[in-house]
Amino acid sequence: MARLSRRSALTVIAAGGAALAGRHAWAEATASRAIYPVAVPVYQTQYVADRIGFFKEAGLDCKLIQGGSGVKTREIIASSQGDVGIGDVTHPMQLCNHGRAARILLPVDTRSNSVMFIIRKDLKDQGIATLEAFTQWKRPDGHKPIVSVSSLGGTNHVWASYYMETMGLDDKVTWIGTGNVDTMLGSLKSKQVDILVSSLSLLNEAQQQGWGELLFDGTDEAIWNKHIGGKVPVTAHFTLQATIDKDPAKLQAFVTALWRASQWIKAHKPAEVYDTIEPYVGSTSRDANLLEIAAIQKVADYEGTIDAASFARGEKVWFREMTGIKPLKMDEVVNTTQIDAARKAYPG
Repeated sequence: MARLSRRSALTVIAAGGAALAGRHAWAEATASRAIYPVAVPVYQTQYVADRIGFFKEAGLDCKLIQGGSGVKTREIIASSQGDVGIGDVTHPMQLCNHGRAARILLPVDTRSNSVMFIIRKDLKDQGIATLEAFTQWKRPDGHKPIVSVSSLGGTNHVWASYYMETMGLDDKVTWIGTGNVDTMLGSLKSKQVDILVSSLSLLNEAQQQGWGELLFDGTDEAIWNKHIGGKVPVTAHFTLQATIDKDPAKLQAFVTALWRASQWIKAHKPAEVYDTIEPYVGSTSRDANLLEIAAIQKVADYEGTIDAASFARGEKVWFREMTGIKPLKMDEVVNTTQIDAARKAYPG
């Protein structure tokens, strides 16, 4: 069972308000917890829902908890220490496979914004310019080069390993998980890892500090479409079916607040978004975060829908040996009840 430490929690308590989806005032705010993996803008719908007050207006007394990685976020949701998590869509799939019926509530993007392969600058300076050349290089001890992701089995690992598999390179590197923003950057700086797979904010930070350079951009639309084929839900808010069954009104309030947050983000400029979420993403610079927020807005799913075609595109990535996930049908893991009600209450 995951443990929640005081250091991991960034909390702003919201009180009072009304249940927006049902438009009925609640007698008192409902205690709740939203879980996000690490302090980067891709999870900004939770931050905005908190900071703008959408959780409060939905009648939720909500604490935001930093899980530390996607896998830890999944564990927290599985243990019912959190109500709603955000992370790779494979997390609720993993839970379903292990007897914990889970549901995707609201997708937030249409392709990954965090599959940038950031190579150590000294290796780039040696002339390594492609992933193929990188996999031919050996560490001083003769071992395979090391590729770092936030967590093994998390978003970066799932999509980065798929790219590497399609190129026939996956077995030529060693994958490790290095945790949150500080430890990821620290592992690159100290040369404990040779490539860090992450997002634009960490690339910018690594470049400014002289630690790393971009080697391969898996977020580029042309590259994504070549290998993936088009729109796919990558990151999503998810919960246990048991959590929905226990308090459907509470989960409806969550989804309504998160839906309103996504529409707020759509209507505001990156600088306005950053100023709102800055308490959550302060580990990287303002400039780095502005770049990433702008990149996220290009891949965001402002409709909050998963259709059969996008689910089918994702199947080749989700249901393979690397993930160990047994195939699921769309209706076994995707719940549309709450988002349909939220859209009706607040048309996008």
